[in-house]
Amino acid sequence: MPALPSGVSVIIPTFDRVGPLQRALESVLAQTFQPLEIIVVDDGSHDGTRELMTQRFPECRYLHQENQGVSNARNRGIEAATGDWIALLDSDDEWLPTRLAAQMDLLGTPPASLLCHTEEIWIRNGKRVNPMKKHRKRGGWIFQHCLPLCVISPSSALIHRSLLDRVGLFDEALPTCEDYDLWLRICARHPVSYVETPQVRKHGGHPDQLSRLFWGMDRFRLKALEKIINSGEIHGADRTAAVDTLTKKADILAKGAVKRGRQEEAERYLAISAQYQKTGRGMR
Repeated sequence: MPALPSGVSVIIPTFDRVGPLQRALESVLAQTFQPLEIIVVDDGSHDGTRELMTQRFPECRYLHQENQGVSNARNRGIEAATGDWIALLDSDDEWLPTRLAAQMDLLGTPPASLLCHTEEIWIRNGKRVNPMKKHRKRGGWIFQHCLPLCVISPSSALIHRSLLDRVGLFDEALPTCEDYDLWLRICARHPVSYVETPQVRKHGGHPDQLSRLFWGMDRFRLKALEKIINSGEIHGADRTAAVDTLTKKADILAKGAVKRGRQEEAERYLAISAQYQKTGRGMR
């Protein structure tokens, strides 16, 4: 099979997912267009991941590190990559065989954009489910569409290295919603391309999903919203929409804190909401 003309590096972070990782790797090797390289970053697994990689997938680059979180693992893989394009895949997901080919065909030469994502099939506890309307995906200038929640799945993202050089990598200070933060930074400056046919099977419902390990995911989205509002990168309607989203999320977090008897935390969120409502500039 021919290699992609500009070179795609596949980055797969993993932690104690030896079974799903094998499925993920097999889905990459089954691509109709093969990538330049496959990099697996093992974030401190203790479940036989090293043995799987050395015995079953010796053609892949295997990087092992002490557990430092998914953002650090992805960033290490990106920094080690040699391709012009970065294709992300979470170790619990899998690609359909035409994932890379469909994206590269859509992007064209020169590429129509520097970030491309795809439609996906959702699997929950082994059964296919339909996403809600709020999860609907699209292309173009989608910054405002990205504000409520994450609408680009890392496992469907194909990103040109030059774009990451401009906006930076994943924020390692965020234990989750790190993808939401990156998409905000990218979509504030650039349009995205979108493959309308599903190219990814996204598996959920298992106990080690980050979204199940952390309560109150909007706590981390709030931090990402403050970053983008205070960055000077957004203006006009985009800025207004970001401030409105931030204040709504802060108010909801404040109400949740009151219910849990965390008055100091509630007051902090209310102060953030009041400051942004008053000035639209945020607290620096």
